[in-house]
Amino acid sequence: MTMTASPLTPASTTPGLAQSLPPAENLAALTRPDFPLLAQTACLGQPLIYLDYAATSQKPRQVLAALQHYYDHDNANVHRGAHQLSARATEGFEAARAKVAAFIGAASAREIVFTRNASEAINLVARSWGDANLGPGDEVLLTVMEHHSNLVPWQLLAARTGCVLRHAGLTETGELDLDDLRSQITERTKLVSLVQVSNTLGCLNPIEQVASLAHAAGALVLVDACQSLPHLPLNVAALGADFLVGSSHKLCGPTGMGFLWAREALLEAMPPFLGGGEMIQDVYLDHSSWAELPHKFEAGTPAIAEAIGMGAALDYLSALGIERIHAWEQLLTRQLFERLQAIEGVRILGPTPEQQPDRGALAAFTVDGLHANDIAALLDSAGICIRSGHHCTQPLHRLYGIPGSARASLGFTTTPEEIDRFAEELEGTIAFLREHS
Repeated sequence: MTMTASPLTPASTTPGLAQSLPPAENLAALTRPDFPLLAQTACLGQPLIYLDYAATSQKPRQVLAALQHYYDHDNANVHRGAHQLSARATEGFEAARAKVAAFIGAASAREIVFTRNASEAINLVARSWGDANLGPGDEVLLTVMEHHSNLVPWQLLAARTGCVLRHAGLTETGELDLDDLRSQITERTKLVSLVQVSNTLGCLNPIEQVASLAHAAGALVLVDACQSLPHLPLNVAALGADFLVGSSHKLCGPTGMGFLWAREALLEAMPPFLGGGEMIQDVYLDHSSWAELPHKFEAGTPAIAEAIGMGAALDYLSALGIERIHAWEQLLTRQLFERLQAIEGVRILGPTPEQQPDRGALAAFTVDGLHANDIAALLDSAGICIRSGHHCTQPLHRLYGIPGSARASLGFTTTPEEIDRFAEELEGTIAFLREHS
């Protein structure tokens, strides 16, 4: 690890940066009417400002309507029934799978396994592929910036199999130290698993380069794409990944729904993760045979409405265009950094937009002498919703010697005016807390 200076060091301020950027289409003005939650007022009558998109996205009317329509018109179990309700439910459920495949550039819908969330998808790989392929002395290479969902399943795997976990470090700007990662890939490395966009640092990791390095050593690559899928164009073939996981609730879809993508040959070779109904071909008293992909990995009644809702969310995002979303959010992110950099005592984690233009649309930060939870609580009283704590990246915060951070994260419905008001309220909050500390 080559990190020699804290990435909490304030970056230089460039006045007028947001105004100097090329114009981008104002997607907030276009889309806000579709999001009823954002029209509400906060407890004291102020307009509600939601800046916690890295935790979960809000849901447009089109997604809510798809959920309601399913329960009003098509509610039945999938795959098992010969009646018309089951046929329509199955059609909607499998159409959602095809939409996921198209959204990420998968070769086939057979490569999309529905899960409850991205965490379950990673656990599926660890339990199925990991248990079948790893043993003592084999290595899994992670990074220090990983979400707990991409740390704990591998820790459990190491305890079961005796495999060894390694962790690539960071540069002084809070980006992946590619040289450190390269140095840790050996013939013992069987899997490299990492996030594409960090939910704390906001850095965009060079997945294509990582995949090339891993594959040259005979290792596979798993990508946690939860923070990139809603914000950046993504194609699994171009990335060179072997596994990729995503979560519906960060894609304007319902909670309780996620997916695993994997190359079909890998899925064919992997044993089932859970046993029960739906994932079988034939069952006898002493043995069973498995259903074809992807149903081999989908035991029991699935989250049917949630899958259909996720499909509607992907329709919505696809109609907007991920490239348009990314261009608008780039402008917002630069404005967010510009305003935060101008506040005395605020220190931002991770690279700036100048250092990494395609970084995530979020800023995790600390304020000298103040606790992140106090900042978030006072901002909430002003109707502004941000996140505070360790953001499920405790090892990363521990590396920096801080208990937690505050995080403002943006979406395409965020307005420039909301960022300005957040910054103004943050300045007032800091002044108040310092006066009363």
